[in-house]
Amino acid sequence: MTKLYFLLSLFSVLFFFSQKKDSATLISEVRIDAYKKSTPFIVSTKSVSVVSENLLDQNIPERMLESVNQIPGARMEERSPASYRISVRGSTLRSPFGVRNIKVYLDDFILSDASGNTYFNLISPQLIDRMEVYKGPESGDYGAVTGGTVLLQTRISDNLSADLAIGSYGAFSQSFDFSKQFGKHFLQVFQNYYQTDSYREQSQVQRKQLFIKDNFQYSEKALLKAMLIYSDLDYETPGGLTLEQMQANRKQARPATSTLPGAKEQEAGIGNKMLLTGLSHEFNFNSNFSHFILVQGSYVDFENPFITNFENRFEKNFALRTHFNYEKNWNKVSLAYRFGFEGGINDVLIKNYDNNKGIEGKSQNFDQIKYTSGFYFLSQKLNFNEKFFTDISISLNSNSYDWQRLYPDSKNGNIKFKNQWLPNFGITYLVGKGFSVRGKIGKGNSAPTNEEIRSSNQEFSLNLVPEYGWNKEIGIRKQFGNFVFIEGNYFDFRMNDAIVRRQNEAGQEYFINQGKTVQKGIEVLLESKNFSLKNDFFNNFKFRFSGSFYNFKFENYKQLNTDFSGNDVTGVPKTTINSLLNFTFFKKLSVDYSHFYTSKIPLNDANSVWSEPSLVGNIQFRFPLDLDKLRLNLYLQIQNLYNTDYVLGFDVNAFGNRFYNPAAKRNFIFGVNVLF
Repeated sequence: MTKLYFLLSLFSVLFFFSQKKDSATLISEVRIDAYKKSTPFIVSTKSVSVVSENLLDQNIPERMLESVNQIPGARMEERSPASYRISVRGSTLRSPFGVRNIKVYLDDFILSDASGNTYFNLISPQLIDRMEVYKGPESGDYGAVTGGTVLLQTRISDNLSADLAIGSYGAFSQSFDFSKQFGKHFLQVFQNYYQTDSYREQSQVQRKQLFIKDNFQYSEKALLKAMLIYSDLDYETPGGLTLEQMQANRKQARPATSTLPGAKEQEAGIGNKMLLTGLSHEFNFNSNFSHFILVQGSYVDFENPFITNFENRFEKNFALRTHFNYEKNWNKVSLAYRFGFEGGINDVLIKNYDNNKGIEGKSQNFDQIKYTSGFYFLSQKLNFNEKFFTDISISLNSNSYDWQRLYPDSKNGNIKFKNQWLPNFGITYLVGKGFSVRGKIGKGNSAPTNEEIRSSNQEFSLNLVPEYGWNKEIGIRKQFGNFVFIEGNYFDFRMNDAIVRRQNEAGQEYFINQGKTVQKGIEVLLESKNFSLKNDFFNNFKFRFSGSFYNFKFENYKQLNTDFSGNDVTGVPKTTINSLLNFTFFKKLSVDYSHFYTSKIPLNDANSVWSEPSLVGNIQFRFPLDLDKLRLNLYLQIQNLYNTDYVLGFDVNAFGNRFYNPAAKRNFIFGVNVLF
């Protein structure tokens, strides 16, 4: 099957080159937002990937995994349905679940809390209209992260649509999206409901979401934006299996042992309710000078019945971002400055109880953390003669937290990390039309999150310090004629005081700083335009291939008397290769044929256990029906087309070798999107 697929891909590419080329906009002319610093992609100094509508169409209703995994340098994993994590250049070393060490924005607003944790699974993929993923430290505009930055963008054009889908394992999805310009207001209302029984035992999911935004252009110089999002997510967690358990029964939840009950008996799962609202304001004093400010607040009610305890978290968050912008254009030179501040407070009350089969029992520990972070930033963009582009920035970052044990005893303290100056310098030279070369160097810093400072072992890790390092990279972007675009990047990132995960005998996690990592890699992208083939049977064709090739090693890494220096970094595959072929037949039927290859992955720091490599194929059929004033877009997605036995998210360094979270076998989703 694999050989057949690659032969088909080669035939399709050769066939394409014999056809008339499309004259649509060049891929190199796509613009990236870069948080209100719009730049043509071909001349951007940043290492960035754009997830466009074509990639977002590949998602099944409950997750963004299919689109993110088509990006070189990014990888989204699913330990169980709704339990996701995002890796940008191998940044999941410290993320057993959730999203850490990656900054996430939704339009103007900030989804990541002040400590660096992001509840990414609360966002419906159907809300997102476009995504930009910035790889590596972007410490100027985005502050202290070493992994990367993700910008999620919602709809900016009029739309009235509804979506309904059903699928394997009791999957059901429904959404409604309304957006329209009313005079000076652009209003969007989005509602979503999703549920599934899922493939494994103890892995049901239910999510409800409401999103409202109003963009009010009350004058030619000023824009006021308001946003509210409410999400209510409940999902069961089946837990990791040993290899023998997975081979005996892939669908089972983590079974009981002689000392601990199983996941099903304890009704293990997560309930997460979040309300986030905010205001942003832009004002242009004149054509050169402008100001931006946003304020936002959120409340999170999080509960997690686990094997050994029942945890409740109550989080209050506040964030502020503001910056002044100055731009000046001369005959052959344009210059832009930005000076600003972003900061936030994350106040968390954590209560742990005995877990009596999904019911709170005897009190264990009550703790509180108040985390404060912020950074001042200054950036400069220079464009000389539309040939030479620079992006220079620096930020001053501060992180601190107050901690307090409330029960059963009383103690408290304060930790303030050393302030960090984080510079970033990027340069791009446009060699010719559609051909650029670039270089970049920058420092990243990432402080421990609240869930690492006070993790599931219910102890404060007061010795944890931020990890930091320097990233250097070079890249090329080249458009061949008007039909194919290629991009290649090489990076070398050296991280110190890497934060790594450990588990105790009860399966509870804790984190420590451990040595250094040397992370080198090559990322490539080959993408075509959508070509019109000028015949009635086979009408359009588009292809996309991406690959990440990594050599990540531990350095100066010891545990007690064991030296792991020179070992591969845990949880990171050396090679991922992804592809997407889009076909259109009979001017109506669209076929999306995608593949995801992942090489073997080291599952523990000792590199004594490795996963098997996997090749997973998906296919989607889309067909439009026009009925009077309605358009029905029918779609059928077949996931795991070849019925592969594979794991989509491992529990690295798991105690008792419970590394494996088996993914679903072949399954389908059938749906209809109605455009009114």
